Amino acid sequence: MFSFLISLVALIVGYIFYGRLVEKCFVPDSSNPTPAIIKKDGVDYVPMPAWKVFMIQFLNIAGTGPVFGAIMGAKFGPACYLWIVLGSIFAGGVHDYLSGMLSIRHKGAVAPDIVGHYLGRGSKTTMLVFSMVLLLLVGVVFVYSPALILGDIAGFMETEKLSIMSWVLIIFLYYIFATILPIDKLIGRLYPIFAFALLFMAASLCVCLVIKWPSIPEFWDGLQNRGPSVGLEGQPIYPCLFITVACGAISGFHSTQSPLMARCLQNEKQGRPVFYGAMITEGVVALIWAAVSSYFFFDGGMQALGADSSQAPEVVSSVAKGWLGVVGGLLAIIGVVVAPITSGDTAFRCARLIIADFIHLDQKSKRNRFIIAIPLFAAASLLLWYNIADEQGFNTIWRYFGLANQALAAFVLWTMTAFLSRKSPRRLYYMITLIPACFMTSVCATYICVDKWGLNLSNELIPRVGIGIFITFFILYYFARSGGRPSYAPEQKENRR
Repeated sequence: MFSFLISLVALIVGYIFYGRLVEKCFVPDSSNPTPAIIKKDGVDYVPMPAWKVFMIQFLNIAGTGPVFGAIMGAKFGPACYLWIVLGSIFAGGVHDYLSGMLSIRHKGAVAPDIVGHYLGRGSKTTMLVFSMVLLLLVGVVFVYSPALILGDIAGFMETEKLSIMSWVLIIFLYYIFATILPIDKLIGRLYPIFAFALLFMAASLCVCLVIKWPSIPEFWDGLQNRGPSVGLEGQPIYPCLFITVACGAISGFHSTQSPLMARCLQNEKQGRPVFYGAMITEGVVALIWAAVSSYFFFDGGMQALGADSSQAPEVVSSVAKGWLGVVGGLLAIIGVVVAPITSGDTAFRCARLIIADFIHLDQKSKRNRFIIAIPLFAAASLLLWYNIADEQGFNTIWRYFGLANQALAAFVLWTMTAFLSRKSPRRLYYMITLIPACFMTSVCATYICVDKWGLNLSNELIPRVGIGIFITFFILYYFARSGGRPSYAPEQKENRR
């Protein structure tokens, strides 16, 4: 428990001090008109109060990531706490803040356009394809997983697949409305309520943790992988932990969501509490669930709560009902069902905006929105059909989603490194993104090396491979930056864009 409390304090301190340093590197200007003001259209560019934008941003990026990811990550032991804290402060918070602020500075541009501006047209095309694949995977995953749970809860259909398909259709219908309607009509009204419920559940569990004070693994007990005792045989901490716990530390999906809220902020100075703050809040939620899950896995919680499964949804349900009673059961449903749905709908909404910007199709007209949304949902339906028809479909899609998610995070971090290098060429500001960019690149590359569907290399070789990849990319960037490239624009010119 002491490790949990230390980690909790570290996240708060990180937001106060490191968040301020990241803000200083970007230099927000309250006199700059934001896209919500200069491009207000009543559909996607809609000025909103900062507190509401924060709540929507938090729920957009959260989903089940900080819950399911933290539960699965807790099986690795207290190393999970360390990754949540360091990842949220030094990688995820930086990634989310700069992706949101760059969108504001570029008049609400989506992630592929920002990547293209700093890394070139080829990178923009790659990012466009990558983003669309990831967003479709997110939409499918966050349709199928809540449909499974709702089908199990209802239990009144004749067959399991019929029950799942019924809920899929209901969720899909909601997604269509959320994708097409102006952002303040449905998302702006419902999300703050759902975000409050998710935060209330996390806060309640935190209080229960302090009162019960379970005997869970501490940092000083060792950071070795504890996974083999709870079903994680053959999965080394590096890199598997960093792929498993994504949304609670750093997630490329967030870079697709931040531009949605960049079109709603009214002042650049609101960026740190909204973007960096939402990531730290997500880290807090992930940390709480990691500690709760440690009790479940390592201190007899599974037996005490009468659970018969260690899968993430069952852990959420057993803990919430066992500790919080009837209200906990309701909040568990909100956390496990509503949260992924509210990430899935914004995934489709973001996909619509990316396509619209790419083909230059104005989105004020409902007709234009449907022109993009209909084929988008058709493609998602095909993936869903495969997901349901194939017993291993969900596991396959989730595996691809996890790797694609972190690869996208690395891609965006490299873009931010290029931005900071241009913005302040004589300073080392770019180091705040270069180091996490090299790290996430090494994580993705080594995951392919260790995974049994990849190169399936020996676990003993993986740390050396990872360190080698990190050093190689760091050196390559250093020489590329200083090796006779054109002079970068002065800082003040970048600020006026």
